[in-house]
Amino acid sequence: MAKLPVLLHILQSGLRFLNFFLLLLVTAILCIFSSPAFATFSHISLNIPQTQIQNSPTLDQSLVEQGKAFYEAGLFTEALQVLSQAAVGFNNTGDKLNQAIALSNLALIHQQLGEYTQAELAITQSLDLLNNLNSSKDRNAIIAQALDIQGKLQLAIGQTEIALSTWQKAADIYEQIGDRATLTRNRINSAQAMQALGLYRQAQKTLTDVQQTLTTLPDSSLKLAGLHSLGNVLRVIGDFNASRTVLEQSLAIAIAIQSPTAIGDTFLNLGNTAFAEGKTQHQVGNTDLAQKEFQAALKFYQQAPINSTATTQIQAQLNQLSLLLEFFSKNQAENTFKQALPLSDQILTEINKLVPSRNSVYARIQFASILMGLTQKTNTPIFSNLNIAQLLSAAIQQAQNLKDPQAQSYALGTLGRLYEKNNQLADALELTQKALFIAQTIDASDILYQWQWQQGRLLKQQGNINAALKAYDTAYKTLESLRGDLVATNLDVQFSFRESVEPIYRELVELQLRTESIQGDQQTSQYNLKQARKVIESLQLAELNNFFRSPCLEPIVEIDKVVQQDKKAAVIYSVILPDRFDVILTLPNQQLQHYTTNIPQEKVESTVTSLRQSLTDVAATYEVKEQSQKIYDWLIRPAEKELSKSGITTLVFVLDGELRNIPMGVLYDPLQNKYLMEEYAIALTPGLQLFNPKPLQKVQLNALIAGLGEARSIEGQKFSALKNVARELREIQTEIPKNEELLNQQFLDTNLQKELLATPFSIIHLATHGEFSSDPERTFLLTWDKLLKVKQFDTLLRVGDRNRSGNIELLVLSACKTAVGDQRAALGLAGIAVRAGARSTLASLWSVDDQWTAKLMSEFYRNLNTGISKAQALQRAQLTVFAKQKSPYFWAPYVLVGNWL
Repeated sequence: MAKLPVLLHILQSGLRFLNFFLLLLVTAILCIFSSPAFATFSHISLNIPQTQIQNSPTLDQSLVEQGKAFYEAGLFTEALQVLSQAAVGFNNTGDKLNQAIALSNLALIHQQLGEYTQAELAITQSLDLLNNLNSSKDRNAIIAQALDIQGKLQLAIGQTEIALSTWQKAADIYEQIGDRATLTRNRINSAQAMQALGLYRQAQKTLTDVQQTLTTLPDSSLKLAGLHSLGNVLRVIGDFNASRTVLEQSLAIAIAIQSPTAIGDTFLNLGNTAFAEGKTQHQVGNTDLAQKEFQAALKFYQQAPINSTATTQIQAQLNQLSLLLEFFSKNQAENTFKQALPLSDQILTEINKLVPSRNSVYARIQFASILMGLTQKTNTPIFSNLNIAQLLSAAIQQAQNLKDPQAQSYALGTLGRLYEKNNQLADALELTQKALFIAQTIDASDILYQWQWQQGRLLKQQGNINAALKAYDTAYKTLESLRGDLVATNLDVQFSFRESVEPIYRELVELQLRTESIQGDQQTSQYNLKQARKVIESLQLAELNNFFRSPCLEPIVEIDKVVQQDKKAAVIYSVILPDRFDVILTLPNQQLQHYTTNIPQEKVESTVTSLRQSLTDVAATYEVKEQSQKIYDWLIRPAEKELSKSGITTLVFVLDGELRNIPMGVLYDPLQNKYLMEEYAIALTPGLQLFNPKPLQKVQLNALIAGLGEARSIEGQKFSALKNVARELREIQTEIPKNEELLNQQFLDTNLQKELLATPFSIIHLATHGEFSSDPERTFLLTWDKLLKVKQFDTLLRVGDRNRSGNIELLVLSACKTAVGDQRAALGLAGIAVRAGARSTLASLWSVDDQWTAKLMSEFYRNLNTGISKAQALQRAQLTVFAKQKSPYFWAPYVLVGNWL
């Protein structure tokens, strides 16, 4: 491969923070290994009240208008110069009101340039001037507008809650002066702050209220802005149908008011919603639906450029190119190349026509990133590496001229990644370090971790393992510090989690375990193992936060404190790496142990997939034994002696990847001719940090039991009858006399809520169809009249929190299954388990003959009443079924998640 010249090595110093939302925008543009399609280029308009323009037809006011034109064109430095002149002019003439307006808008421009100290100074001066003027409607309106700008500044520097308070002050003024239209805009801003906090449901509620107000207003750009914001929030929370409906309403308004720009922007947003849904369907294995949404997104993107701004046209074209990258398949590589080539030529032509601005810089960076991804996947360069390097060099130069350090950092880091792909490691490392330095200077953690990761990869390739480990560890710590915000506010990170976030955890664990295996120092070895275990736990937590699309989960207790609570329990952490299978074993009061099996990841995953398929075949017992013994050899065999010597009776698994889709009890030991379930009580946990195991409280158990035995057809899905549900509930009532029952027509979410509000139940048992998926919108339980989605279920269970002295002890979900073809479907089960507020969750991974489900559940509760642990009660119940039905199909699907005591 030809060596690329290093095109730029000059950095600028003295640069500070940059706009928070713009950071998120560019993060969405440039997630490593993925070129997202959701970025749209927008900025905050200057607040120049028309009343003041009319009252001051002066040279200074002409400068204000000129500054606004520069600002709207993205020429912030020029806008800053002319508005500064205007502010001085107003000061000289004693026009304090217009001086205050000019200063507030200067604050806004300083924000866009990342000059936050100057921005704070300008907005403070503006508000001081306004507060010293006599009260009037105009003066009050301008104070409210200045407060709006101050709120945007506070949001930009991460003071989100303060920004909400500031906007509330502005809202109060708008209420007092009767400015309903600007109040609506203010509430839209507040909703953006709520999104930054990850409060999507609250933002949705605010925008829904705004929507109701908007319906009373005539069609206007303000109405469009509200609908666009609501449509985008609905997309982020995964409500794609509602997002599409709202955006279609905004499209009708854009057409009615004859705004070509708004029409183009709406088509772009509709395309983003279709693209997002297509990604979701693709993740869960619905290829046909994914392709349908792909085609819909493509049509919207093709419609967007018609009569739109140049920025919208280019973004629509870039998103089309991203679609080709996202849905690339090897058997269509040639066709992808044929589509990408003319589109890329067109994009390059249009980008070169753009006036140098922030938008043009980001368009170049995104284009370069997509081209690298397509080249990697098609194995055929769309453009040469030299052309891509020149594209990025132009972006760097423009960013320097615009004094935009954030864009510089991204362009430098992306150029470093291009050199990395070209195996020019020294040059790549130098560029990456410069990008990293700028990101550190402007305190941009949400891009900093990417360059720290890139630095780690490069150092590792150079063989500098210790330095690489340090770089990876720094990237991990940076990511941990902002993980919740990043996942909650950046839609694309949710979709590209496996490409842009998860590898950092995995590659760090791989380095930690590799270093541990070559260390002679026992103390250092133990430290590395503990760190690796901590990273595994953090990855599990990050996956669940990503599943819920919000930073909703945080560690409860330290791992080491948990593992000391049960002297007969061992914790087994599995790690699937590209070329090996690693296990960390935690035994009571002993040092951590680590063992490795050298085996390709593809072999592990194919074995797990085959086993999962065999488990749902009643007659495939032989195949189950043959496949599961391989996993037994990797996961359990090396630890057999230590487990036996330590007197272990319970195994707690923190499983990795697709291993979560199979029950550990089915692992088979051919030497003993026994399944693991016959030897040990077994529990699963997505991470010990999330649970604080406590023995079942020594109180009389009471249960809310509900079930659906009749066949139902809900939301286009048909569900068969579960004939033994009534029997299952009766047998539970025998074991737990203190109970409340909701059967069939009585099994409504409103009745569940009523019961939970009335009584603090220790056990909630639901016998009904359900499905676990990696998509929260497809993770549900069936009630009589609806599909109860995981987030609704979470809210429902927590309505009774105030009546409880502690958590729900046990949540049981029988007759559920994991989504077919979804490799991460068990995330849905883990998600319900940790969000339900229950110490333990017992559920099935596939639907079983409900006659045997009833038998197993009856035995489980009977054993639970004897005072043994939940894990042991499940083991004995499974052994009872196993004695009569040897096929794992009948006894194996039940798994206990969470507290095993």
